[in-house]
Amino acid sequence: MKKYLAELVGTFILVLFGCGNSRGPPVIRSASLASPSHLDLPLSALRMELGPSPAATSIRPVSLGVWTAGRMKTTEMFGYWIGQFAGGILAAWVLSFFIVGGVPGGYNIAANGLGQNGWGPGYQGEYNLISAIVFEFVATLIFVVVILGATQKAAPAGFAGLGIGITLVVIHIFGIRITGVGVNPARSFGPAIFVGGKALSQSGSSCSYQVLRA
Repeated sequence: MKKYLAELVGTFILVLFGCGNSRGPPVIRSASLASPSHLDLPLSALRMELGPSPAATSIRPVSLGVWTAGRMKTTEMFGYWIGQFAGGILAAWVLSFFIVGGVPGGYNIAANGLGQNGWGPGYQGEYNLISAIVFEFVATLIFVVVILGATQKAAPAGFAGLGIGITLVVIHIFGIRITGVGVNPARSFGPAIFVGGKALSQSGSSCSYQVLRA
């Protein structure tokens, strides 16, 4: 149960502080380059404290990749997925109702967003769908390979979290203006539920690309 709780807590932190850092007062701006280094490395350190898990990080395609590699049981994979999506949705709920909801004069989530992923006109660098697909595909592929390598038995003990965190920082620096960096269906889906509309429809597409990459 501890490993599933770790997935829930890890995803909760990822979504709450990742999306919240890009949304904080003067709330809801495009995600900034401050987000990667301020979030990814501390998150990796926390996951090292929570203890190792076969999934290594709070990311559904990674769990699928670990399962495909024969390093996780099917029941475990679904347990991780439940924990990840629960953490993402819970974090987006806390962010939307208890944090940005306290902005003086109110905050229009539908109009201003909640740090959700996306692409096209009006979003970040306004990259097109092809750019978004290629980036998310390649970024998740690289991330899964790094995690599988960092968590294998032959890898140096105790350094998996650091290597994974640095990789995620680099991915964010490169792709933050393209899609907001998903590489995680739970991270994409959580905020999109509360924003709705275009964000939710794009989240469905984004989740599909991320899972297929694994």
